[in-house]
Amino acid sequence: MSLDALLARSPWAAALTPEQRQRVRAELRERAVPQGAYVIRKGDLADCWLGIAQGLVKVHCASPSGKRATLTGVPAGGWLGEGSLLKREALRYDVVALRDSRIACMPGATFRWLQETSLPFNRYLLDQLNERLGLFIATVEHERLHGIEGRVARALATLFHPVLCPSGPGPALHLTQEEVGLLAGISRQRANAALKVLEDEGLLAVKHSVVHVLDLEALRRY
Repeated sequence: MSLDALLARSPWAAALTPEQRQRVRAELRERAVPQGAYVIRKGDLADCWLGIAQGLVKVHCASPSGKRATLTGVPAGGWLGEGSLLKREALRYDVVALRDSRIACMPGATFRWLQETSLPFNRYLLDQLNERLGLFIATVEHERLHGIEGRVARALATLFHPVLCPSGPGPALHLTQEEVGLLAGISRQRANAALKVLEDEGLLAVKHSVVHVLDLEALRRY
């Protein structure tokens, strides 16, 4: 997607006035981030709101010992980083590109100007934060109560979240087993085994680095 296309597919942008959209587009900047590189690092001061124009990123955190935990994945069309901007604090997580990606950066000043001038934008932020809170609660649930298959199902279903990922990736997810493992926070081998279980249960069809989602609602409930 171009930046214009990303804005056209973003529900919050559709609710802005023409003058607000014009300023946002004029101040939006784009970064190219190669596969495996950091989009942002833990500890950096939050200075922009991030939109994924192309590619796929994962949000994760790490302990001082180096142990990592994947929080979520964000495909093209999604936005992230609003919490740190609202609190004006250093980032508490890393965002890494799982494939070559193009990132839209809305400056913090523009973000805060929209907060001050657009009631629909503020309503969108409330919905976004509420949905993200629900997502992270579900992540904790799956980590503590469910098996590897549940973690993979949750990681894939998250890419279809109607609020956090409004564009939607379509029924065919172009993901390697390694990328699925990175999104779920497990090894490629364990991701492969979990995908096979979900495929045997009729939720997915996996062929040549493409995961076809056959039953999205069942995947969300798994």
